[in-house]
Amino acid sequence: MLQGLSLENNRLQGPIPSNLCHLKSLSKLYLRGNELVGQIPGCINNLALLRYLYIGSNKLTSMVPLGLWSLTDLLVADLSSNSLSGPLSLELGNVKVLIELDLSNNQLSGDIPVTIGSLKNLYFLSLVGNQLEGSIPKSFGDLVSLEQLDVSNNNLSGEIPKSLEALIYLKYLNVSFNRLRGEIPTRGPFPNFSATSFMSNDALCGAPQLQVLPCKKDTSRSTRSKIRHILTFLLPAIGLTLILVASLVLISKKFQKKSTGLVDLSPLAPWRRVSHYELLRATEWFNPSKLIGEGSFGSVYKATFLDGKDFAIKVLNLQIEGAFHSFDVECELLSNIRHRNLVKIISACSNIDFKAIVLEYMPNGNLETWLYSGDRFLSMLQRLNIMIDVATALEYLHFGYSKTIVHCDLKPNNILLDEEMVAHVADFGISKLLEDEDLIKRTMTLATIGYMAPEYGFEGIVSTRGDVYSYGILLMETFTRKKPTDNIFVEEMNLKRWVEESLDDRSIVEIIDASLLGDERYNDAATMDSVLSIMGLALDCCVDSPEERINTRSIPIALNKIKSKFLQDFQRT
Repeated sequence: MLQGLSLENNRLQGPIPSNLCHLKSLSKLYLRGNELVGQIPGCINNLALLRYLYIGSNKLTSMVPLGLWSLTDLLVADLSSNSLSGPLSLELGNVKVLIELDLSNNQLSGDIPVTIGSLKNLYFLSLVGNQLEGSIPKSFGDLVSLEQLDVSNNNLSGEIPKSLEALIYLKYLNVSFNRLRGEIPTRGPFPNFSATSFMSNDALCGAPQLQVLPCKKDTSRSTRSKIRHILTFLLPAIGLTLILVASLVLISKKFQKKSTGLVDLSPLAPWRRVSHYELLRATEWFNPSKLIGEGSFGSVYKATFLDGKDFAIKVLNLQIEGAFHSFDVECELLSNIRHRNLVKIISACSNIDFKAIVLEYMPNGNLETWLYSGDRFLSMLQRLNIMIDVATALEYLHFGYSKTIVHCDLKPNNILLDEEMVAHVADFGISKLLEDEDLIKRTMTLATIGYMAPEYGFEGIVSTRGDVYSYGILLMETFTRKKPTDNIFVEEMNLKRWVEESLDDRSIVEIIDASLLGDERYNDAATMDSVLSIMGLALDCCVDSPEERINTRSIPIALNKIKSKFLQDFQRT
């Protein structure tokens, strides 16, 4: 007579015992979050009163048994994050009262059954992370109660059915990472969706804000005839122009490859498939002891997945204004840019009430921790290498990508250090994309006080020169160990003026981090001479007039020269 059985989040192994099928009164079965293997018992159809089935996040294999779809009272079926394979049966349409169906992160293949359209009560449907093929069924438009739909990370092709415009309750849609084409529908719920809903498809077209190609408009035959006539004369000229442009691009790429150092421009590997539930489990339901950082729009946790690998999970606080936009920007940028000194994105999880980004984990934390923790110390050479890494990343953002990227929030907290103390720039939540390095944008989003360029703080002007200013402040802070908001800076005195006055008086010893002069590995005179040159470079970055600031490409060159001279001076002693 047992009606409910909950054994979730344990370490249960082996197969699901078939004698569970004798529990004829069972209405709730919770087995998710274990290490169960084998197949779902075929006798599950004996549980005629079953209404809630949660067996996700296990290691189940084989096909979904046909008997499951004969449970006509089933309300919720969570089979996510297993290794279930094979096609979905047309019998799925028999479960008329189903309200939630989660088959995400399995190995299901074949077409999505058109009979799914008969599930009129369904409000949550996730098929993400499978090997499903064919088109999105037009019958999806019959799911009149649907609020969340995710079919991303499959092999779906064809167009997004216009029938989905009828889903007036749909609040979340994700069809990204498929092979879809054609025009994105524009009516019904579609104006509410952002670019992250449609990323990485073959040939989708639509509005510019969705970051897809514009759709081609139909023209009359006469217009096409005129175009062909014009092209007859233009094509030879265009061909020559393209050859010239291609040559210039190749030359430019060779130059950029030399100037940006170690840059990996290869396509990103497929994103790791991570479910909302797996994130919750990996971070132990966001245990405070797992908290490793705080950002403008959320918190960062250390997470260990079932395979033992560590990752960083940035969980957005959706109550903060701008968090949704920050998530969209960071996903877009990190999924396209690739550089040795930029933090890498592993995956993203986006539901209507939960958004998180999975990033590579940096075991040595951030630069701020190393500068201000009493039990850690950075040598002169380590600080130089870190700042060269950051400068190289900044050069790539400004010149190495198809569009100019302005980070907008350079500070020690956003400089992460891996196991080899290599620096990685992180947190692109308020970054901006520019069409050209000399263009500017205006924004109402403020960065961190003390690091903002004057034109950013007073007028909201964003440009690459603003990043240069922030880098100059960061450079000063790294070698003086003084924050721009330190209590010693009152009234008109600030970090920049403090450094400037010390250089005028040749009293560099008064501003340099005292721990650097006590490092027995290096000569104090060589250290002070290098810091003097570094502070000069920092002041060149922080000139009040944006036009007079040093160019981003010149910064790594200057720092490498300072490093070489420092090593030469050290070897002479």
